Amino acid sequence: MFFFPFSDDNPTTDRPYVCYCLIGICVFVFLWQSSLPVNLGNQAVYNFGVIPVALLGDQQSYIPPSLSIFTSMFMHGSWMHLIGNMVFLWIFGDNIEDSMGRGKFLLFYLLSGIGAALLQAIIDPSSNIPMIGASGAIAGVLGGYLLLHPKANVNVLMWIIIFISVIRVPAFIVLGFWIIGQFFNASFGSDGGIAYFAHIGGFVTGMLLIPFFKRPEISLFQEAHSKAFESTNLDFNHLKSGNSNEKFLQDFIDISNKKDKN
Repeated sequence: MFFFPFSDDNPTTDRPYVCYCLIGICVFVFLWQSSLPVNLGNQAVYNFGVIPVALLGDQQSYIPPSLSIFTSMFMHGSWMHLIGNMVFLWIFGDNIEDSMGRGKFLLFYLLSGIGAALLQAIIDPSSNIPMIGASGAIAGVLGGYLLLHPKANVNVLMWIIIFISVIRVPAFIVLGFWIIGQFFNASFGSDGGIAYFAHIGGFVTGMLLIPFFKRPEISLFQEAHSKAFESTNLDFNHLKSGNSNEKFLQDFIDISNKKDKN
């Protein structure tokens, strides 16, 4: 069974150019990282990632530790790390940017990243493992989204064996499970080198900041624009019966677009 959110039902009044730029910078930096030899790539992570013992202690670092908080937000450890973060920024970031304007959104994003890095460093101040990724800042976006649009429906791709279904799930369920998972993993010390406390720190920072950053006319806890838990099944047998991949993908896109317009 596989679940993957890929869009929401929230309209925006302006294009999210800051989100576009953040995504573009992250992709560009990762391509630069990927072009480096392995030893230089590892060195770049140590030089530009946040190292808690350097941030809160007196360990020497390549750049000022406070600056590494910002450089780390644009680096990623793998393609999956990058794609996962950018998809969440793509889904939820446009509405947050729309709610406060471009300048405020950039500040909101960076402050969320700072909150994420500081909490992780405070929890484990002796760690010399570098933290990289936009996850903490994007967690702040998710926290803000949860307060602004808890009932907004998120289109989730559900894949069960040979059947694919797109189902609308309220944001408070999607994001609620996400943050509960972060607390659970942080509490039980899950493996994988993921800074779960950074996610929690960013999420909480975003929730605290959103009432002050949103425009006055934007209200919290807005209603949904579509009905929850509606689903459309996509039959994988289309591929087995000889239909092309393009036809299958076009069916998927057409159904998704139809959902967004309802």
